[in-house]
Amino acid sequence: MSRLLLKGGRVVDPSQGIDATLDVLLADGKVEKLGARLAARGALVIDADGLAVCPGFIDIHTHLREPGREDKETIASGTRAAAAGGFTAVCAMPNTEPVNDTAGITRAIVEKARAEGVVRVYPIGAITRGQKGEELAEYGDLQEAGCVAVSDDGKPVASARMMRRALEYAKAFGLVVIDHCEEETLAEKTCMNEGPVATLLGLRGAPAAGEAIMVERDVLLAELTGGRVHIAHLSAAASVDAVRRGKARGVRVTAEATPHHLFLTDAVVRETGYDTSTKMNPPLRSETDRRAVVEGLRNGTIDCIATDHAPHTVDDKNVEYDQAAFGIVGLETAVPLCLDRLVGAGLVELPQLVALFSTNPARVLGLPGGTLLPGSPADVTLLDLAKRRTVDAARFLSRSRNTPFGGFPLRGWPALTIVAGRVAFQDGRRA
Repeated sequence: MSRLLLKGGRVVDPSQGIDATLDVLLADGKVEKLGARLAARGALVIDADGLAVCPGFIDIHTHLREPGREDKETIASGTRAAAAGGFTAVCAMPNTEPVNDTAGITRAIVEKARAEGVVRVYPIGAITRGQKGEELAEYGDLQEAGCVAVSDDGKPVASARMMRRALEYAKAFGLVVIDHCEEETLAEKTCMNEGPVATLLGLRGAPAAGEAIMVERDVLLAELTGGRVHIAHLSAAASVDAVRRGKARGVRVTAEATPHHLFLTDAVVRETGYDTSTKMNPPLRSETDRRAVVEGLRNGTIDCIATDHAPHTVDDKNVEYDQAAFGIVGLETAVPLCLDRLVGAGLVELPQLVALFSTNPARVLGLPGGTLLPGSPADVTLLDLAKRRTVDAARFLSRSRNTPFGGFPLRGWPALTIVAGRVAFQDGRRA
């Protein structure tokens, strides 16, 4: 039986209300004990003095690209990047090629992750067959094969009737419906946020109202059906308000935000001279929207921080701005960005950040983990809050480099990532 003893770290576990200097004993893939000055004969001892010891971080919005676009990312490379970023588990979005809309594709992803992944991979199945918005996928088959939620991410569910049916059908299996909220007729042929910057640059913009309209619709449909809806990559002030009001009425709605929407605005498109690493969907919004998303995170309206890790090849991005692919990588930058710009800036306390990355994602999707309670999975993220490093895309373990954060000096980085009691990443070296 493998045993690992983490000695003298600052244990931060929001699920138990713990923030104290303790030892953590891991044995046979489970958390065995927390306590002061623990002794464990035969255990490998890791000195955690000066580190924060947290329940393993979970990214509930990752694009691993496999099957079909292994030139952008693979399960092997994506999970190595996740481990380097402090994540012990990722939830893989279904917009692969072919789309993950059948049990066979789900099982193939699960088997590949078991063979080549260094962190846990939880597949998310498609809401509709082929993500075409015309016919619901077989949720029972998807769940039985390993899917933990359903989403057509990358494409909104345009039909309100289809979204209603999805919420009703998913409710029968206890699944969450994750929606990419975008009113397509307002976003057609757009490439950034609608506003003064887009006008100045001569680019066609998508209004924030296009997102908020669909968020309002989804909240109302969740209220109507009693189903559970999760709003992906929320980016607009009006969207935050819609989720807040829905929660106040008791609607089963949750939401996530990404680091790029928390820390960047559409102004960066101009400042970087049309750098296509600033192109994502939803687009970077105004400063008013950004501040509203940060505040929504602080007051609990937004439940999780997710990366929306979207790797692309150089050719996908090295074109005119309006022709470039949407999306950026985020697995290796999300945690240090939030440690530096939320915790370091005094906007969020460390226990709340841990909840946003760990306890809350586990709760939202009903996943194992998110806690260091004895008997829970031995998935642990250790953080060095004092470590200073500059983001260097050349060092990424992801196959892709499309990030707007290159050159950012940040304080606070993952130091050690443990999955099922096994070290998956330590000090820049992967297991």
